[in-house]
Amino acid sequence: MRTYLECIPCFFKQALEAARLAGANQRMQKRVLDEVAKTLPVFSFTSSPVEMGGIIHRLIKKITGKDDPFKKIKKRSNQLALLFYPELKKKVSNANDKLLMALELAITGNIIDYGVNNSLNLDRELKRIIEKENSKRRNKAIFNYSEFKSVLKKTRTIVYLADNAGETVFDRILIEEIKEIDKNKKIIYTVKEKPVINDALIKDAYECGIDKIADVISCGLDTPGTILSLCSKEFLKIYKEADMVISKGQGNFEAFSDRKKQVFFLFIAKCPVVARDVGCNVGDINLLYIGGNRYGRK
Repeated sequence: MRTYLECIPCFFKQALEAARLAGANQRMQKRVLDEVAKTLPVFSFTSSPVEMGGIIHRLIKKITGKDDPFKKIKKRSNQLALLFYPELKKKVSNANDKLLMALELAITGNIIDYGVNNSLNLDRELKRIIEKENSKRRNKAIFNYSEFKSVLKKTRTIVYLADNAGETVFDRILIEEIKEIDKNKKIIYTVKEKPVINDALIKDAYECGIDKIADVISCGLDTPGTILSLCSKEFLKIYKEADMVISKGQGNFEAFSDRKKQVFFLFIAKCPVVARDVGCNVGDINLLYIGGNRYGRK
């Protein structure tokens, strides 16, 4: 997805709020905003918004001197989500369509996003996920479940692009259900190489138990989305050999450029620009299929 004019105010808002969460004083916050302002005149609008996100969060780390400003937030997200794991499993176990419920839970877990919502009340949102019916937020026009089941049935190897810490517990629920259907499917769970916002790292995946059901690797990036042109050679080899890609989060949707793979985007639309690009409403949960140069809209 390209960058739009409406993204520019969001860049500054994201930079300021993230700098504050990182503990930056007012002088540091001003410096972050000044540096973002210097970058914008040379930032190409053909680039995805997550490329600017990577620039912003590298600036914050450089100016604050903190390599992982969201470390405590990620730890808390993992711990809280793990507390809800038994309830999440119970919801899947009691569902008429277990795979569908696991998918819906995986997508609603995408609410754990401090890049878009730095005032997130995580405990409250997790309780809402348990208590509410996820299908009420589902955009039926952009929820390509039949395609997902069809591709999954024929798939041997899946690359699963992770998004945020804490959300990894919801990913675990979906991966476990896929393994229940076919234990022989190989799943490669892909996280970021270095800290960026609250995106999951290898240690987050292990802390949430992903390593027990999937291979965990890094894509080699420190951007809030998987930009294929910047990924490591090791990841790209695995990616190219995969039959199916499950891509979590709005950032991965914004970043992705490959239209040849069997890709399923699982995310909540969190801003009007993305919602407009997809053709949904802000807050919708989406299962969007892209395969062979087309969006999978019904």
